[in-house]
Amino acid sequence: MSQPFDLTDRIALVTGGSRGLGREMVLAFARAGADVVIASRKQDACQALAEEVRAETGRRALGVGCHVGRWAECDRLADRVLEQFGRVDVLVNNAGMSPLYPSLAEVSEELYDKVLAVNLKGPFRLSARIGTAMAAGAGGSIIQVSSVAAVQPTPSEVPYGAAKAGLNNLTLSLARAFAPRVRVNCIMPGPFLTDISKAWPPEVHAAVGHAVPLGRGGEAREIVGAALYLASDASSYTTGAVLKVDGGLAWPAA
Repeated sequence: MSQPFDLTDRIALVTGGSRGLGREMVLAFARAGADVVIASRKQDACQALAEEVRAETGRRALGVGCHVGRWAECDRLADRVLEQFGRVDVLVNNAGMSPLYPSLAEVSEELYDKVLAVNLKGPFRLSARIGTAMAAGAGGSIIQVSSVAAVQPTPSEVPYGAAKAGLNNLTLSLARAFAPRVRVNCIMPGPFLTDISKAWPPEVHAAVGHAVPLGRGGEAREIVGAALYLASDASSYTTGAVLKVDGGLAWPAA
């Protein structure tokens, strides 16, 4: 393990990969030597990042439009990547959504189903498809991207917190289901200053600074260390782990 974070010639698939934390992980994986597949609902954004990856790193990069909340689209994504690249070595289930709602009573069935589908159903289906292929081949690493809302829920994100708590549970279940050839772990981020944070009102930014022990929200690039660790051989004896990357915000350890 002279180069434990090296990802040379590995195939990494990142959902929600065209912006925010996903974008930073895609770039980090390619810079570490991986070929990357960027999936999100916006095909043009995926293709634009793929072009950027190829220009900067020379690695193969494929952009695929996919709504991971839809079972059939998850299957099409898995089929396309496995057919084109032959395998997946790293799967990052990063796509997520947490729409605002005026009150709990006004949460519609459509909104509830959409939040659970994107944050939990899609990761389950992609993990099942890709993890099964990994286990039948040379193995691999699956990384779920949860949220501190899974363990420190708030009234403003109830369906989202429930879905992310389910994702934490799914991590442990799949780590056992796919052992010993596939490692399954989870990154549990706190508040990050991505595109979404630009819409936060000033009082939210102030609250984050007060509540987070490190005194600020995270920069998107600060997710990279955890992602490279869990994707690479550096974490070869780590599975079923939930790693907080939250500036110390959430009290529970996992």
